[in-house]
Amino acid sequence: MKKPELLVPANNVEVLKTAVIYGADAVYIGGEAYGLRAGAKNASDEELQEGIRFAHERGKKVYVTANILAHNEDFPGLRTYFETLKEIQPDALIISDPGVFMTAKEVCPDIDIHISTQANNTNYQTFAFWHDLGAKRVVAGRELSLKELKDIRDNIPEDLEIETFVHGAMCISYSGRCLLSNYLTGRDANRGECTHPCRWKYSVMEETRPGEYFPVFENERGTFIFNSKDLNMIEHLKELAATGTDSLKIEGRMKTALYVATAARTYRLALDDLFEDPAKYEARLPWYKEELGKCTNREFTTGFFFGKPGKDEQIYDGATYVTTHIYIGSTAGTDASGRAVFTQKNKFEKGDVIEIMKPSGENIETEVLDIFNDRGEEMVAASHASEILHVRFSVMPEMYDILRMKKKEQQ
Repeated sequence: MKKPELLVPANNVEVLKTAVIYGADAVYIGGEAYGLRAGAKNASDEELQEGIRFAHERGKKVYVTANILAHNEDFPGLRTYFETLKEIQPDALIISDPGVFMTAKEVCPDIDIHISTQANNTNYQTFAFWHDLGAKRVVAGRELSLKELKDIRDNIPEDLEIETFVHGAMCISYSGRCLLSNYLTGRDANRGECTHPCRWKYSVMEETRPGEYFPVFENERGTFIFNSKDLNMIEHLKELAATGTDSLKIEGRMKTALYVATAARTYRLALDDLFEDPAKYEARLPWYKEELGKCTNREFTTGFFFGKPGKDEQIYDGATYVTTHIYIGSTAGTDASGRAVFTQKNKFEKGDVIEIMKPSGENIETEVLDIFNDRGEEMVAASHASEILHVRFSVMPEMYDILRMKKKEQQ
């Protein structure tokens, strides 16, 4: 087996840096347009350039998404966008639309093209088709089993890479190609504006009884009929590697730096342990699972990898996430007084016990000793999101350390 690449999401350049520091081999990110996460902050051209430089200095790669299903009016802007990316030089473009693919090949002939899962890539003939057109990599549809991935590997050219999702949210629609959002809200999921109606609560109304709503029940468990559990393959990395898959992809371009750091670090350590000594990997499985449980999630599933999911792979009684820890901030350095400087993400108080997440895998508890805002005013509690804070801890975090705290009700 060869060790697969670990591919991690980012919704802006700061999260990209977090992904690199916490173990990603490569990061995928969107520009300000033409990706399927219009709701993410994404990155300007200047930020993309900064992020790519940061990654390349550390021997890591950056892939830029341009995976919308384009309409005619998109192409003039797409051509201009690709001209800019030609100068910025990401390591690859992620594309699903054949027209966008041809435009990218023409404008950016020296940049690799990866075919997005949105293109419904579920068989080796489709993979070979894209290879013949010049694609470097194809992202497998999430509907494939481990056996199907292995069959694809055995029937495609050796130089064509396979990428598959290993962790994160699942979509109720085939390879993510959904019309619900467009129909219900006018916002097109296939052009980056999904409103996630699959997570909504539904009822039935009989045509001649307007206003009389009847809940939709499945096995009397609830009404959230489209709500899938989240993918988690941390226990099956050996099986995934055995398929010959080249890249394992974590979903989450809408997620926080805490989520990205936790998932990236856990899968990085798990992959390294597996390829160093499978027994070490097996022994540390409880720790990996515990760490991933600290990421916000909707319960976990292995998706389609071991066969078609059954009724237990859906969540029927709610659409809320399971959250045990909250994100406090990411350390940006220290001030002249030696206090840690970071932008606050959630409320915490003097005397709280915070956990420092180290890229190495170490978790260190530290107490908040004092808090000052950027104007030098001392504070008892930090309750204003996005405020720049200067904090002294009993154990001081270092640059890029992630700070998280167990939710009060979990303590």
